Amino acid sequence: MSSVISVQGLTKIYKTPVREMGVKGVIKSLFARQYRTVLALDHISFSVEEGTSLGYLGPNGAGKTTTLKVLSGLLFPDDGQVQVLGFNPWEHKNAFKKQIGFVMGQKGQLWWDLSAQDSFPLLREMYEIPVRKYKSVLDELVERFAVADLLGVPVRNLSLGERMKMELIAALLHEPRVLFLDEPTIGLDVMAQHEIRALLKEYQRQRGVTLILASHYMRDVEALCERVILIHKGKILFDGMLDEIAKRYVPYKDLTFTLLEPVNRASFTIFGEIRSWDNNRVTLVVKQEQVSQAIQAVINRHSVVDISVREPTLEDVIHKAFSSFGYERENEQ
Repeated sequence: MSSVISVQGLTKIYKTPVREMGVKGVIKSLFARQYRTVLALDHISFSVEEGTSLGYLGPNGAGKTTTLKVLSGLLFPDDGQVQVLGFNPWEHKNAFKKQIGFVMGQKGQLWWDLSAQDSFPLLREMYEIPVRKYKSVLDELVERFAVADLLGVPVRNLSLGERMKMELIAALLHEPRVLFLDEPTIGLDVMAQHEIRALLKEYQRQRGVTLILASHYMRDVEALCERVILIHKGKILFDGMLDEIAKRYVPYKDLTFTLLEPVNRASFTIFGEIRSWDNNRVTLVVKQEQVSQAIQAVINRHSVVDISVREPTLEDVIHKAFSSFGYERENEQ
């Protein structure tokens, strides 16, 4: 498969004004404004193959949104080379814009006081979609997202979940080959989040669109993405398949044994690290490659009623990954 996105040495620097507190600081800033330099992206490189679902994860200020804005042409980089579908995004060619879609959970593209059915024709004109094609695609998306009865409602009167469905339809009307999603489920309730994920997953599976998802919600990534990039302070910490990240940062599983009768705690320390102990119920932390051996050893020595094996959650993995790079310690300061 060919790469539709190629990023080499991408760098983005922001200059933000700073000033001293009080009236003196205000006056001083009028004549000699001071700036603080923020390195949002620090020579990052990666590529994305066609049809890939990529999760782009990091804490606030890590560089996620900045990356998506550069890839979509909304920001100009300070250094590096970027190719998306063979285009330089910041050249803003119409042929490029017709092949990408961008959905930001905190900022919509639909007109607030208009209904979706009034806004969609404007997007058709902007993207120069043939009328017949437009009607066909719109009918399919409206049916897929089950929003036929909401088309005439002003966007401001829609719930967050309903509004996000309309935003997704707006982004997909021109059938983009690459879809950028920045926190698409932010602020939604659990049911709405689940529904949006299911719709996106099914659409991506059927259309083979290349999807890059920046999100704080681990469930979004688990549901939609097969590959993950972790970014912190503008640098890529990890780039690989979703299941690989657990093996690297949390290479263990939790084994919980329910025993027929209470046993001595010390007798279990030979099997692994004890995470919790409650009379005849014990949970061990065991390295992944030693799980089968540990289970067999416990069964051979004790009367076991039940066994459960818990994989580390993605939240556990991400927390461990960023902690290993000092993110947790920085936040505690």
